[in-house]
Amino acid sequence: MASKVSFEQIPSKINLLTMFRLGLFQMGLGIMSILTLGVLNRIMIKELAIPATLVAGTIAMHQFVAPARLWFGQLSDAKTIGGTHRTAYVWIGAALFAIASFLAVQVTWLLGSSVHSQGWTLQTYSLVALLGGIFALYGLALSSSSTPFAALLVDVSDEDNRSKLVGIVWSMLMVGIVIGAIISSRLLPAPTTCQETAVANSIYNDPQGLALLQNSINRLFILLPAVVFGLAVFSTFGIEKKYSRYTSRSTIANREDKITLAQALKVLTASRQTGLFFTFLLMMTISLFMQEAVMEPYGGEVFGMCVSETTQLNAFWGTGTLLGISSTGFLIVPRIGKQKTALLGCLTVAISLSLVVLSGFSANPQMLQGALLLFGLASGVTTTGAISLMLDLTAAETAGTFIGAWGLAQAIARAIATVAGGAVLDIGRQIFSDRVLAYGLVFTVQACGMLLAIWFLNRVDVAEFRSNAKGAIASILENELD
Repeated sequence: MASKVSFEQIPSKINLLTMFRLGLFQMGLGIMSILTLGVLNRIMIKELAIPATLVAGTIAMHQFVAPARLWFGQLSDAKTIGGTHRTAYVWIGAALFAIASFLAVQVTWLLGSSVHSQGWTLQTYSLVALLGGIFALYGLALSSSSTPFAALLVDVSDEDNRSKLVGIVWSMLMVGIVIGAIISSRLLPAPTTCQETAVANSIYNDPQGLALLQNSINRLFILLPAVVFGLAVFSTFGIEKKYSRYTSRSTIANREDKITLAQALKVLTASRQTGLFFTFLLMMTISLFMQEAVMEPYGGEVFGMCVSETTQLNAFWGTGTLLGISSTGFLIVPRIGKQKTALLGCLTVAISLSLVVLSGFSANPQMLQGALLLFGLASGVTTTGAISLMLDLTAAETAGTFIGAWGLAQAIARAIATVAGGAVLDIGRQIFSDRVLAYGLVFTVQACGMLLAIWFLNRVDVAEFRSNAKGAIASILENELD
């Protein structure tokens, strides 16, 4: 009888269908990223004529609060809600970020109206601060949902199936970006009804166009967040109770959300090789994501694209990235190795960015779409090569801490990239009267950043890293425990 009880207490092993079901949550996060970095940024920069630096700065607030994930990870470990360590946190966080996204849109309309009617007064700057605060709350809600979800993935998996689960779930993120772009483009104004001028000019000069845009954007930010919340509930309902091994494990798994910012900095500077490698990773991340806040406005101002058309640009980038991530591991890495794969990806990213600039001079939307497909493919190759190399360069006992340090640094780097993209665009507008040159400056800086990342990558010595960096990281971890 005792053995029977013991057997029944062992949680079921997660199956492939359940892995894809869990991936629906990550797909929802991909859809949400389209709303903030694919729709709202474009509306604010082009239709509302708000300076790109302010737009990028407010949106990036949700990335700057990334260190809060440490607290949410620890909270879900220690305290249950409704008898669950993870599920209730995921649901509450999803409800909050869905509400926050709608509030952000309403404040955006108030900000646009204030800029148009009063200019840059105290009230206008107060609305900018309020919008930044809402995006910070959006980021906190995102962390309160996504961090316990990441912990749930560890809880419900074992060493032999965890990599498959994580691979499926993160691929679904890119699927969400593609689906979000397609659905958003269908719900937004058609090209025949959108603002025709290519110049960034406040749509408040066109009351009829403003009403049409507000109705479609408000509808989009009600429907899609509601769908994403539904996906969050459906993807995790009953999973923790049936599959979680959390309470049966004697020690908590070494998860990446356990590391503090101070610990991350120590790990990143543990030795010369860790410093070189993480400088490469940071340069790579910043150079990959600088265009996030400006690509849709680029399509609007330079190509005269409607909001629905510029949102579709994310589908080309997302499809390319999905192809790159899914094929690199077995087509490129086995043939040329991890370090050369990352190098090839960085070089291809730089080339694709030059094509993005050239497409602006031709004003050919199809050329831009092709360049973004190549950019996405190159991004997938670069990311896969870099992550594979990183996992190869550290000992198993320090892998969780090392990946945690990178995850935290990457989140901050993406925030910096978002702000930098907007700032460089505003600088470009001051220097150049030509819109293509102003936007081209952003993509050129990105390409140069990728070439600089290659310079750092070429100086990473795998043998030296393995012999020195592992010991240095292990020493730091031992000191943290003393």
